[in-house]
Amino acid sequence: MIRVALPLHLRTLAGVAGDVELDVSGEVTRNSILDALEARYPMLRGTIRDHVGGQRRPFLRFFACGEDVTHEPADAPLPQAIASGAETFYVIGAIAGG
Repeated sequence: MIRVALPLHLRTLAGVAGDVELDVSGEVTRNSILDALEARYPMLRGTIRDHVGGQRRPFLRFFACGEDVTHEPADAPLPQAIASGAETFYVIGAIAGG
């Protein structure tokens, strides 16, 4: 089981209280995790990735094992600790302002 931590606004939209646990078949990548997340919680489609191009929405970042993987290829394999469920995959809402 893959564990995914979502920002509060996405947890509220999905109707979950804490981390989400997902089954991901095949290689564990950012895309495979987001595909599984959107399949289980269809109300999240378009909130993390654009509907058309599948690109990351602005102001969202992805972290695996304490490393920012936002700009890594979306189909790059994530660390084994994420794949085994030992570590949580984080979707973080970035903060901007002046």
